[in-house]
Amino acid sequence: MATFNENLIQAVDHYIPFSSSGSFIVALNDSEDKYQYDYDDRVKFVISQERVSDYLSAASFINSSGVEMCCIQHEFGIYGGSNGMHLLALVRALQVPYTIIFHTVLLSPNPEQFSITKKLADKAAKVVVMSRKAVRMLRDIYRIPTSRVQCIPHGVPDFEKPDAELTKQRLGLPKGKTLLTFGLLGPSKGLETTIQALPEICAKHPDTRYVILGKTHPGIFKNSGESYRESLIRLAQQLGVEDHLVFISNFVSEKELHNYLSACDIYVTPYPNEAQITSGTLSYAVGAGAAVVSTPYWHAVELLKNNRGMLFDFNDHQQLSVVINRLLDNPTEWKKLKQNAFKYGCSLRWPKIGKQYGQLFKNHVKEEEAPLLSESTLMQVKSSLSRTMTWNTLELK
Repeated sequence: MATFNENLIQAVDHYIPFSSSGSFIVALNDSEDKYQYDYDDRVKFVISQERVSDYLSAASFINSSGVEMCCIQHEFGIYGGSNGMHLLALVRALQVPYTIIFHTVLLSPNPEQFSITKKLADKAAKVVVMSRKAVRMLRDIYRIPTSRVQCIPHGVPDFEKPDAELTKQRLGLPKGKTLLTFGLLGPSKGLETTIQALPEICAKHPDTRYVILGKTHPGIFKNSGESYRESLIRLAQQLGVEDHLVFISNFVSEKELHNYLSACDIYVTPYPNEAQITSGTLSYAVGAGAAVVSTPYWHAVELLKNNRGMLFDFNDHQQLSVVINRLLDNPTEWKKLKQNAFKYGCSLRWPKIGKQYGQLFKNHVKEEEAPLLSESTLMQVKSSLSRTMTWNTLELK
């Protein structure tokens, strides 16, 4: 989500200049020490995750800052309180319109999750989701009128497509066929399914390697260390395919990630259940023009239709091996899949997505601009900031 927000700011900046318009960031901090993270000067206020008074102070700060629109990113597990209930204190106190972007919409919410989602959506000037499925779920489950919901797809980097073979060499990827999965590692990713499919794949294509790019999820690492990654290594050893499994435990830049996606032969998302309404990793893969093979979770079914990718059943490693072998055996079909993905991915590039957000924000700004307050007034809340701020009032005009 941090990457999403950074990309969103940069993309919208072309239509609503961030600094000169007086825009700023309110950061959510998972530490009691507000000095722990070295935020840049765009961050003007910091909320401690579990301190409800910070949410109220943030609302007061936003109200007095002179901004005309607040954009809130929502994901369960991020905000403080039971199911993130502290966020309701902020939105109740806001006196400017807000747009809320739901990164997750739950199919079977508990009563509290339902209530929080409903209240956040009802007070919003506009609700944004990233798939048509999410629009229907908000309508059918949460009774949010579709007229109040806008579907804007997940944006993807606007990079040129590199030469695949040269990029593969530069990245040091093994020779032969490369299967790739990237993202934070954890049991919810279903990576076992791909490893279980490797014996059948390697029997027909012995030069195949499965590259898993990414570090273990911080929460999982904190509680269990690298036990999940080690379990995947043991599974590969038991199946006799340990030499075909490659871990790259790094955080990589978006540019490098785009290179990996462009260089791989097949990108695999083996998530074990359907309840994923948005997948940034899948969007990135399609945006890079990768040949994608995925389980039919909600976002994949929508994003990979019209022959932009291929699907296999949840936890079905045998079907996965058949699908991958079919693509590796048929270069024409494989190339067509990549071409379809790349063509559609061009519509997901951040400059185009940013234009949609820019227009959305302009359509729902506060009708009467609040008077901008003086530097001395704004500095009254500096005790709630992460560090002492130097205000340039010219930036707030």
